[in-house]
Amino acid sequence: MVEESASQSTNIRSWRIAIVVSSYNESITGKLKTGAVDTCLAFGLDPKQLLVLDVPGAWELPVVTARLIKRSDIHGAIALGAVIRGETSHDEHINRAVSLALMNLSVETGKPIGFGLLTCNTVEQAIHRSGGNVGNKGIETAEAVLKLLQIQAQVDLL
Repeated sequence: MVEESASQSTNIRSWRIAIVVSSYNESITGKLKTGAVDTCLAFGLDPKQLLVLDVPGAWELPVVTARLIKRSDIHGAIALGAVIRGETSHDEHINRAVSLALMNLSVETGKPIGFGLLTCNTVEQAIHRSGGNVGNKGIETAEAVLKLLQIQAQVDLL
């Protein structure tokens, strides 16, 4: 769990975080979304500080995340989805393109974007990573974004 220091408690009140979720494989991504939202709320964010949007699939994550992260009132984003291998290599192309787009966007804007796109070989693996015996990547992704926002606040004070 991300720890909030006393010196940053006032800073988080101004944060606004976008959570962009692929609705494809909703039985998986819904759990990721719940984990991310619950983590942000447990950290101390108000529900009004979260902007949660659903997109059709993983391919659409970068374009919507880009529009949101470029807004001055958005301080970080969490991108969540699940791409499960099929009979072709289609999943590899989606995973690579989405991961590169989100990383480039984060570097370009200087704002943290959490990569919560599950890239699994089977539905069973996705279930395990969305609240099963491997944890919940929605929680882990939210924790990473919150930690990066804390680090950025510390760096800004240097």
